[in-house]
Amino acid sequence: MEIKLTEKAVEWFKEEMEIEHGDYIRFYARYGGSSPFHEGFSLGMTREEPHEIGIETVIENVHFFIEKSDEWFFNHHNLIVDVDESMDELRYSYEK
Repeated sequence: MEIKLTEKAVEWFKEEMEIEHGDYIRFYARYGGSSPFHEGFSLGMTREEPHEIGIETVIENVHFFIEKSDEWFFNHHNLIVDVDESMDELRYSYEK
């Protein structure tokens, strides 16, 4: 499994979340909503320090990660993070 971010997504994090070198951005399973794999759960994102990193991608010294305890949510798929330009929001997709 991998976390892949497009250049537009990295720029979104810089502008909207004002990320800086050394920051940690966590993607996690949250209760509510739906996903391609799990009804009743959706993907959340927050800035927080890790406890036990399962998957990590470092871009410009910013750590994008999934905790080991949330790996189940992704069902062995890569997480692709992009931007929906019409709404200026993050868009998530998954690939095997």
